[in-house]
Amino acid sequence: MSPSRRLVGDPPRPIDPLIEVWAAGLAIHRVHGADRRATSFSPGPRPLTRFAFFGDPIVPVLYGAEGEEAAVAETLLHDLPTVGGRLVPERYRGRVVSGVLPQRELRLAQLHGGGLRRLGARATNLTDTSAAHYIRTVRWADAIHEGTDLDGIVWMSRQWNNQKAVMLFGDRVGSRELSVAPTLGRSFATAEGFEWLATLCQHLRVVVIPPW
Repeated sequence: MSPSRRLVGDPPRPIDPLIEVWAAGLAIHRVHGADRRATSFSPGPRPLTRFAFFGDPIVPVLYGAEGEEAAVAETLLHDLPTVGGRLVPERYRGRVVSGVLPQRELRLAQLHGGGLRRLGARATNLTDTSAAHYIRTVRWADAIHEGTDLDGIVWMSRQWNNQKAVMLFGDRVGSRELSVAPTLGRSFATAEGFEWLATLCQHLRVVVIPPW
């Protein structure tokens, strides 16, 4: 039996998660390519992530986080060593951080705190696993999508565990129900954006290789 099968159990079916409300107008920060709209959903089917992709047809998803730090940690720093590491220009060149504002309340399955206990799960068995276990953790998103009418999932970021991570189901939340926050966001192609990224990473002992 593989380590992933031992670590991550199957979701309960039927599934009855705690519901967490993400308020209308509360920003969701996300890192994405500068050539993509901040409100666009990833269509899949690759790459495999913690809670995507699943469904037939495949359910598009939008990942984000409570703060810029978690958004960067969950994307640009995701595959770096726990201690140290080097962030090369190919990883951040052409990327931006945006703030997305839901135009209505979002009802999310809570996979942190009491929400985990309600479902008989632990963070170490679901939201705090390595990428090797995604083939199993994605089944929880599938079960939540199939068994509820919720808009997505919220949990504590594994990479920045004092901020929440969010994933929205693209067949429940439309791009038109999201707007871009004009006062939030930064591009790593600018001197100011690069300096912010380099300073954040310096605190983490991650070396950012300049693009020049």
